[in-house]
Amino acid sequence: MMLGVLRRRVAAGSSSSSVLRQSLQSIRPAASTPRVSSLPENEIFIHTRGFGHLRNFSHLISPGFSVSSGPMRDFANIELMAPKQMWSRPFSSDTGDSVDVVVPFMGESITDGTLAKFLKNPGDRVEVDEPIAQIETDKVTIDVSSPEAGVIKEFVAKEGDTVEPGIKVAVISKSGEGVAHVAPSEKITEKPPPKKESAPQDKQQEKPKVETAPATEKPKTPPPQPPKPSASEPQLPPKERERRVPMTRLRKRVATRLKDSQNTFAMLTTFNEVDMTNLMKLRSEYKDAFVEKHGVKLGLMSGFVKAAVSGLQNQPIINAVIDGDDIIYRDYVDISIAVGTPKGLVVPVIRSADKMNFADIEKEINTLAKKANDGTISIDEMAGGSFTISNGGVYGSLLSTPIINPPQSAILGMHSIVTRPMVVGGNVVPRPMMYIALTYDHRLIDGREAVFFLRRIKDVVEDPRRLLLDI
Repeated sequence: MMLGVLRRRVAAGSSSSSVLRQSLQSIRPAASTPRVSSLPENEIFIHTRGFGHLRNFSHLISPGFSVSSGPMRDFANIELMAPKQMWSRPFSSDTGDSVDVVVPFMGESITDGTLAKFLKNPGDRVEVDEPIAQIETDKVTIDVSSPEAGVIKEFVAKEGDTVEPGIKVAVISKSGEGVAHVAPSEKITEKPPPKKESAPQDKQQEKPKVETAPATEKPKTPPPQPPKPSASEPQLPPKERERRVPMTRLRKRVATRLKDSQNTFAMLTTFNEVDMTNLMKLRSEYKDAFVEKHGVKLGLMSGFVKAAVSGLQNQPIINAVIDGDDIIYRDYVDISIAVGTPKGLVVPVIRSADKMNFADIEKEINTLAKKANDGTISIDEMAGGSFTISNGGVYGSLLSTPIINPPQSAILGMHSIVTRPMVVGGNVVPRPMMYIALTYDHRLIDGREAVFFLRRIKDVVEDPRRLLLDI
């Protein structure tokens, strides 16, 4: 096998015939010498068909090999091919009819997810961008959509598998030829083993029947009895009434973050109570006009968001955060709203809440809450946030101590409204009252700032006119 390295370059300068003549003369030391075996390197110029210029090839000749100096027709079999561009269509196989469905990009901070369930079955017809599967991550549930219209040919991955971006989970046939519909029950059952593999086993099982003298069986020793529990050991309930269900990725992520928050922050909670009379009266008087103009209902949450914005502006340290040996003061107000969903707790963020009015806040809350319950909320809509509001009152909670949502420094807890007897002007009158709680990082926030912040929430909610007058 000839060892050599071909190097191609474009020859510039004189005409092809003169260059060819000069090059052949340079490698031919004498007319009587037909072969060259001692030259370390030779340049051979070949004029190929189909090219309007010359190709310069440098051939490294090693001892013991020779290069023929015959006419150019000896090189007629050398074929010069242009470099081929290697390309592949995304999500496509080589045949062009089968299309691969792969896991999409799930976010910068998400490297993998769990294939929760398939929304379709093999044989179902799907359209472009129609979801066929759902992937559960640490934060959100992501849909895997079909890149092309066609019929689902097969599922490559299984439900419960851990998948990464770019992993193939299904194959779609554009034409749908040769694809049979598979019912959900058929998808779960496994195919029986082929008959060819079971035939030798059947023969081996039949062979002992031919023997005339059956072997004597040894008496089986009974298995050892498990040790009886002593009287001091507790008697556990029967396990038939227990169910073991694996935790979802979202639930595991929530559990990890809450425990990290408890281990990191020096959390302290302070409480106050708010008279909801004026805010509820404002809502009752203008709810119809508000819906007619803005197309959304006026709730109590927007009033607390506006009150929190005012409190954060008055006490900027509540909006700050510790980063190593530094304190980062945020000159913006992004309010996170804790939303409980069937799959777990999510915290969408209202961006630039300090620049919104009541209508903008209500619209944004409704949009984010709907996405959270539907499982369509994105990671970007939950990233960031400088302060969190948790409304446990929607579930009937009377009082609680909320846990800080890292990397924030405080969280406001709202609770249920209960009519209680209060002393107003020397008289005992019934009032709709709500307990509010502020949990804060005592490493950064002192009790003075925390109490002043909570007092500002109370003042604004009890008298919303303060927001108009900025007092």
